[in-house]
Amino acid sequence: MNRSAAFWRMAISVVLVAASSPTSAGGMRGDDGRAIRGITIGPIENAYHPSVGYGSDAFSRTLEESHAMGATWISLTPFGRVFDLNGTGVDPTFEAPFETNRANVLRAVHMAHAKGLRVMLVPHLWTESQEWRALIDPKTEAGWDRWIRSYSDYVLEWAKVAERASVDLLACGVELRTWVTGTHAVAFAELIRRVRRIYHGAVTYSANWDDAETTVILSELDVIGINAFYPLADKDGASFETLLAGGKRVAERVRVLSAMWNKPVLFTEIGYTARANTAITPWDWPEKSTNVVANAQAQAQAYRALISPLLEEPWFAGFFVWRTYSDPDDVSQEPEWGYSPRGRSAELVMRDAFSSRWQSDAIWQPGWVPRARVPGLYSGLSR
Repeated sequence: MNRSAAFWRMAISVVLVAASSPTSAGGMRGDDGRAIRGITIGPIENAYHPSVGYGSDAFSRTLEESHAMGATWISLTPFGRVFDLNGTGVDPTFEAPFETNRANVLRAVHMAHAKGLRVMLVPHLWTESQEWRALIDPKTEAGWDRWIRSYSDYVLEWAKVAERASVDLLACGVELRTWVTGTHAVAFAELIRRVRRIYHGAVTYSANWDDAETTVILSELDVIGINAFYPLADKDGASFETLLAGGKRVAERVRVLSAMWNKPVLFTEIGYTARANTAITPWDWPEKSTNVVANAQAQAQAYRALISPLLEEPWFAGFFVWRTYSDPDDVSQEPEWGYSPRGRSAELVMRDAFSSRWQSDAIWQPGWVPRARVPGLYSGLSR
């Protein structure tokens, strides 16, 4: 289903005007009117590495590097812990007490704004059993009620942080397939409405790439978010032409989704590891991979093949690269074939994409106005 550029000029400018504006004249780089060029900066996931996480001097260096790469946004991913897939509840403690992490995130957002970078805040879940959060299933109605209450408390606390820090975009969840595609999705929609009563910026949710079409809460969002670990090939040794054809299929698939909901789409995560044939199963976690052949060129080609077709799409709101870390000098957070593009050929692909002119740049508005200041904002859209 194709839409004209004129349609998307209206749709994206109306929808994305919902994001929050800067709190001070020098706070945000909002005057270039361009789509999102983002990098996820992960926390240091180990208590044995103190004083190098969010808000630290080390984090400041990562911000400088992100700015130098051409990024205009960063994503911050504070974690809460769940024990396993039974969904008994969320512990907001992650390597440090929640109060400490909250203070660090507040400081990190302020530091990013001071350097002219906008911020997406993504409260994330760390599963101690090493199982995938998308499969959390409390199984009974009583279990679901308990899980919904606990997760809602967790996200609403981060919504308060987002409002206090004037965060520019808030993700209310990441890869919660069993919840947002099933019978309990109405509870997630209600959570989003509760978030909006606290936080007055733009809201998204990060669907997994293979369940975005069956996620039923998309009408509640300002922009559709997808963790876009799409496979681009199905055989070893695929040529760049084959990967590029895969990227074009991704663009067409997401174009249909965007048109269906009359909303722009943001890739809240894109990532390929630096290993051979990374584009076949890009979701394979680096630490769990065995017999790996490191290959930075394969990573770069996969990035290029995915990104290139999207830059021609007026509905494409941008992407966040998964990921770098809050301490740029700490290489212990993932194996040498991990996701980080830093210092690899993939970084050059990122820099090139960030510095290019995108089709969607022409339809973004220079100033973003808080939702509360725009009565009837969604009167022409499917809300």
